[in-house]
Amino acid sequence: MARVCFVSRIRPDQVETYRRRHAEVWPEMLEALHETGWRDYTLHLAPDGLLVGVVDVDDFDAARDAMALREVNARWQAEMAELFGSDGPPDQGFVTLETVFDLDAQRAAAGLI
Repeated sequence: MARVCFVSRIRPDQVETYRRRHAEVWPEMLEALHETGWRDYTLHLAPDGLLVGVVDVDDFDAARDAMALREVNARWQAEMAELFGSDGPPDQGFVTLETVFDLDAQRAAAGLI
């Protein structure tokens, strides 16, 4: 299992709408994410629209590809697109970040745990 961190950007004038929509994600969308391997998935939103996601997955690309096949994802991405101001589906525009520090991994390598 790998932990993946990614960033994206919400239009600043749409931050509150994004918050509201994510407070009530459709149950079928929640199930689709679960069924396609998204675990311990959280989103973090800054006031300026910076969006940071963290998810544990076996394979991030495979999990995104599996979601792309779900009809509910197509509907969700279409609704979210206006909030991102992007041309394509928002979930295809995520930029993944490299892990440069892992406390537990370094403690284990140093024999501290």
